[in-house]
Amino acid sequence: MRKAVEQETLQALVETGAAREFRALRDGEGWRLELRLGAKWWPVRSRREPVRVWRSLTAVGRFCEGMGIKVLTVEL
Repeated sequence: MRKAVEQETLQALVETGAAREFRALRDGEGWRLELRLGAKWWPVRSRREPVRVWRSLTAVGRFCEGMGIKVLTVEL
């Protein structure tokens, strides 16, 4: 299984400025959020899901605003 970043860790990375690049990608019927750490892209996970999936791009945007993410790239 691929490694992923938990939401609590994501919050700390955003607050400290360690994570600055984010992208939203289609994942079947939903969207997933990934962040760049070094040369690799890591998906965001929740406590229950190995990769968190949002139903809409608007929901991803709201989540990013709440986390303090100011720039988000969208890949269709």
